[in-house]
Amino acid sequence: MNRRELDAAGITGPALRAAYARCRRLNAQHGRTYFLATRLLPVERRCAVHALYGFARWADDIVDDLDRRRPPGERDRLLRLLESDLAHALRTGSGTEPVVRAVSDTAERYAIDHVLFADFLASMRSDLTVTDYPTYADLRAYMHGSAAVIGLQMLPVLGTVVTREEAAPHAAALGVAFQLTNFLRDAGEDLDRGRVYLPADLLAAHGVDRPLLEWSRRTGRHDPRVRAAFVEADAVIRTVYREAQPGIAMLEPRVRPCIRTAFVLYRGILDAIAADDYRVLHRRAVVPRRRRAVTAADGLLRILGARIRTRPPVAAPRAVAGAEGAPR
Repeated sequence: MNRRELDAAGITGPALRAAYARCRRLNAQHGRTYFLATRLLPVERRCAVHALYGFARWADDIVDDLDRRRPPGERDRLLRLLESDLAHALRTGSGTEPVVRAVSDTAERYAIDHVLFADFLASMRSDLTVTDYPTYADLRAYMHGSAAVIGLQMLPVLGTVVTREEAAPHAAALGVAFQLTNFLRDAGEDLDRGRVYLPADLLAAHGVDRPLLEWSRRTGRHDPRVRAAFVEADAVIRTVYREAQPGIAMLEPRVRPCIRTAFVLYRGILDAIAADDYRVLHRRAVVPRRRRAVTAADGLLRILGARIRTRPPVAAPRAVAGAEGAPR
């Protein structure tokens, strides 16, 4: 891991440093957009974000088990072990898994509400048995634990210029917007795992059901009814981004460029999906590398501006009696 990040965060113990390093690798490997944005944070706060992401990724990988080596009962057992390990770590500061040690340390450093972790794990467990959502309200209830709480966990790390209560709804909405974007982008991959995250009532309004989605995925054919449903899903997701956007100005100035960059890049995934004519059942849409680079560069410029604006004024040099040019 970047030694500078660890030193700046005041993380000194070798085992704890290794635990945070594990989380950083998970972030770099699986969260390319998120990892890029995280690098725009003040250096002393990056480790905490890596820990929050690493823990969430670890739990998600248990649930998804992409190689399908474990039956649902085994995944449930592993998830309960993780939950027990986290509960113990939050009480004592000592966990078995490296990601648990790192996230419990972050929770203590930033006084993150432990209920948020319980809500997250409850939603992860529902993924073992729930494979679709009848209504958007049902999906939002699930996403409280799977996405909104991630935004709420981040708030103490990022810091705000308003009360945390005022910023919280926008932080929660941003977590939901990011996850909804993933749901649309990954619709094909999720279908392969037996899951449909887009609400059944939204799909049905356009004559779409699971068999039609599976047919389109299997044959590679692009049905206009599916496209119409995905267009509406895109519009719904963009309303959530609009709910989230005012929260960026509520954050501390030094962290705003990071969150603004993540906001722009993730919303850009929707643009990439639209540019590919909503063929998410057949291939994954990605933000072009050049656009990612331009967005990151803009974030760097905003960071420099924020540092200049928040830099304390330089005191005038003290006059020395008798020095040339000094007042007499």
